[in-house]
Amino acid sequence: MSQDPRSVFPKLRVSYDRAGLSAVDAGDDPLRLFERWLQAAIEAGIGEPNAMTLATATPEGLPSARIVLLKGAGPAGFDFFSHHDSRKGRELASNPHAALVFHWQPQHRQVRIEGRVVRLPEAESDAYFASRPRGSQLGAWASDQSRVIADRAALEARLRAVEAEYADRAHIERPPHWGGFRLEPEVFEFWQGRPSRLHDRHRFRRVNGGWIRERLSP
Repeated sequence: MSQDPRSVFPKLRVSYDRAGLSAVDAGDDPLRLFERWLQAAIEAGIGEPNAMTLATATPEGLPSARIVLLKGAGPAGFDFFSHHDSRKGRELASNPHAALVFHWQPQHRQVRIEGRVVRLPEAESDAYFASRPRGSQLGAWASDQSRVIADRAALEARLRAVEAEYADRAHIERPPHWGGFRLEPEVFEFWQGRPSRLHDRHRFRRVNGGWIRERLSP
């Protein structure tokens, strides 16, 4: 008889024994700390270090979450791209507040970011779309993201039709239903795993144009 998978959960335990995150190390600028941690994840060879959970919600508060890729970060915010009529796009249109989570497990680190989401200017969406591989550009035209389809064959037939439409055209324009979003951060939380589950947690809140850092109990 196979083992009940629920019995495995108590054994799935990792000891967090890396260096901590002191107030001095955290500093006063959450963006600089985020950039340091992201660079460390890149240098450590973590797969897709720019992968992040994006959580959105309906106006009634029904949540949904998925993994998307960070495509830009700076003082203005954190950028990602998607179909505007996807579930995430529709939820952001009706409730423009979201949260991001980065998890770099080998380094026992998480970063949570919360804020308001706005659409990127069309010129920025055009520029990023132009940088994408041709296959990804065609896929953006072929996919009616988050909508029910009959089967895989229907999707592949749609892609073939788009490929035929653009077969003699070097330039593929950005679909009007596809573009960029920017989360403008209001809250950061940096989580560093520590022994005995006494983790280091530092939260930054935007207040009057600046940042206030607070240590949270684990």
